[in-house]
Amino acid sequence: MKNILWFNEIHIADIPMVGGKGASLGEMANNGFPVPPGFAVTAQAYFHFIQKTKIQDQIVAKIDAIDVENTDELEKASAEVRELIMNTKMPLEIKTEIIAHYKKLGESQFAWITSKREEYVAVRSSATAEDLPEASFAGQQETYLNVRGYDPVVHAVKKCWASLFTARAVYYRKKNGFGTKDVGLSAIVQKMIQSDVSGILFTADPSGGDTTKIIIEAGLGLGETVVSGSITPDNYVVDKETMGIIGKKINYQEWKLIKKGGENRRIELSKSEGQLQKLPEEKIIELARIGKHVEDHYKKPMDIEWAMEKNVLYIVQARPITALDKKIAKTKVETGEKPIVEGLGASPGIVTGKVRVAVDISESSKIVQGDILVTKMTSPSWVPIMKRTSGIITDEGGSTCHAAIVSRELGIPCIVGTGNSTQILVDGEEVTLDGFRGKVYRGKLEIKADKKEITVLEEKEVDELEEGVVKESKKEINIGNLSDRASEIREKYKEKFETMAPEKKAAEEKELLGLLKELSIKVKVNVALPDAAEQAAKTNADGVGLLRAEHMITSSGMHPAEFIRQGKYNELKETVKKGIKIVAEKFSGPVWFRTFDARTDEFKELAGGEKEQKEDNPMIGWHGIRRDLDEPGMFKAQIEAIKELHDEGLKNVGVMLPFVQSVEEVTGAKQIAKEIGLQKEVDFGIMVETPAAVWIIDEMIPHINFISFGTNDLTQLTLGLDRNNQKIQKQFNEMHPAVLRELEYVINKCKKAGVKTSICGQAASNPEMVKRLVWMGIDSVSANIDAVEEIRKIVMIEEKKKIIENYERGLQTKK
Repeated sequence: MKNILWFNEIHIADIPMVGGKGASLGEMANNGFPVPPGFAVTAQAYFHFIQKTKIQDQIVAKIDAIDVENTDELEKASAEVRELIMNTKMPLEIKTEIIAHYKKLGESQFAWITSKREEYVAVRSSATAEDLPEASFAGQQETYLNVRGYDPVVHAVKKCWASLFTARAVYYRKKNGFGTKDVGLSAIVQKMIQSDVSGILFTADPSGGDTTKIIIEAGLGLGETVVSGSITPDNYVVDKETMGIIGKKINYQEWKLIKKGGENRRIELSKSEGQLQKLPEEKIIELARIGKHVEDHYKKPMDIEWAMEKNVLYIVQARPITALDKKIAKTKVETGEKPIVEGLGASPGIVTGKVRVAVDISESSKIVQGDILVTKMTSPSWVPIMKRTSGIITDEGGSTCHAAIVSRELGIPCIVGTGNSTQILVDGEEVTLDGFRGKVYRGKLEIKADKKEITVLEEKEVDELEEGVVKESKKEINIGNLSDRASEIREKYKEKFETMAPEKKAAEEKELLGLLKELSIKVKVNVALPDAAEQAAKTNADGVGLLRAEHMITSSGMHPAEFIRQGKYNELKETVKKGIKIVAEKFSGPVWFRTFDARTDEFKELAGGEKEQKEDNPMIGWHGIRRDLDEPGMFKAQIEAIKELHDEGLKNVGVMLPFVQSVEEVTGAKQIAKEIGLQKEVDFGIMVETPAAVWIIDEMIPHINFISFGTNDLTQLTLGLDRNNQKIQKQFNEMHPAVLRELEYVINKCKKAGVKTSICGQAASNPEMVKRLVWMGIDSVSANIDAVEEIRKIVMIEEKKKIIENYERGLQTKK
């Protein structure tokens, strides 16, 4: 029974030690999901604290004596317990352990980096009864963001322990039958993600129970604003089977929460920024795929908190959706009237009742049994009042706000995010609230059964359904070797083969195997961080089509250019060498290392980052190979790292140059590599990201062994669209005919010259794009870790179609 456990020591069965949040984070971290690193101060540490300091009996006596329906008594007693905990000194042995682990989190955030810094962390409460399927606690315990320093982290852990006894937490536990002695609390200390965008993902519709949809909510800044319901987030709906976006609602956001000057600050947004789509469409799909994989792993619908920093997605929490255990027949209202208020249907059901507008909880005394509560947003303090209502309408919030979660638990119809219900609806007026469709009508309306009746699955049914889906998805497509696949084709044309003369049959066999060899497309994997190498290797990918330099270098806390400025060339080289080695050792196939390609507006927060020049348009500015040739120190360090690995016997690493637009850039880079002594047998290739690289590919071919398409940049430069501009996201389309023709042109040219072709952009994880590429004749595709299995299946299916078509075409020609 340890006081502290790292995430890699934790699994889902460890809820008694680390609570629901901690167990889920450990489970995901151990299964390759993108979880920021961290550790759990276990419930054992909490129990050690209250027992060693002899305050446990006082806590139990005070809490057990409370009448939770007496709000004043509940508030007073719970406040006294919290004060007792905060005023009691933490045992030295626990404090020392917390500080030691926090130090280690800063010293060794990544296995290939050695640095010392006090990390910004989030400290989250994780109760040992929280996030169980039968008892959702709707976030009653506290979370503390951007905590930094030894004493502040220790203090935040104590505040988490104390939050076990907020009035709302005590009320919930008593109502759900959890004894005071039975529930402990773990404090989760996790590297802070400074989110550009964040939010919630549901792998089933929590308000209607539809398990065919994925619901994503997104807001700018830190995610607490979405979780708490402080803002009304964007709402995106994705079809789980096709991974197509089937619904979008862009909501106006007035402000965001960010870290500024070491503190969490509320920043007002301009009107133009607040009304933009918060998450680009390609990231919506990427996030939906991650969510589907999380659901497949847990075999049940999941409620997932996510964050995106510098275009990289992270999962910061996952728990089962707890409100899918009530059967609700879908009904509809019969009316020709227009709704007077509209919002997001957050809890299903239709009810008629009298409106009671209570902007503040101090006005809640006027609410009687059966009223419809209309307010800006609820908080846990509202729960006793909410239980008296027949329905709830709020101005703010999304599917994961407090009002939505608690309403679903209580079985009360609810609409959130209306924007103005407190201004439009009037005390005492009768309205009909449709929680299915998010609409409010005047008066009492007739309610009829919907012909498309649905039921919300009970948890057992969800488990059975998901188990079936997982089993189905794991049915092996017969990939096999070339001979196995040849046998399948032979079987299809059995009669033709049996009637052939021996010499003709032998010729047909040779031709068939030739077709198969020609179409043996490799499926590789993208790796952003060496720490993900093990999980990437588990995909059995045919190599690494993109190993990024940026994160392995910048995780040191120092901008790579600053290494050179300070004369730390060898340190930079060793950092790169360690990172590449961790990945390359795990693969027998080629590992293509893309040299450093960060714009001047990126990584400003790193040491030396403030010295980066300011550019009007850094997206097409001084980065990639053009910067490497101007200031070759960083490039030389990377090339020398690869040379040393090659000399030590690791010969599968290739060099991939980013953002190339001229032959001179390639020959200049190869000259530097030659001067350093990099052997000719090391593969040299380029990223095809600029239209220039497309249209001079003939001139490039004599100097390279391979190319890989970077479709994000190639699409934006071909279409003239800024891919970071949310206003024009709807026009950003990697399947645009112009982009597809560029891909086909380069593939055809390279195929004739024997230069290998691949793709490693986001499009490589897009099934529709991959299908097109198979028919174009690409040699490999490099997908994100979570998409490799699916892409491999798509490649094999399309290959078989192409083999059969080509073979049949050959038969027709011979006739």
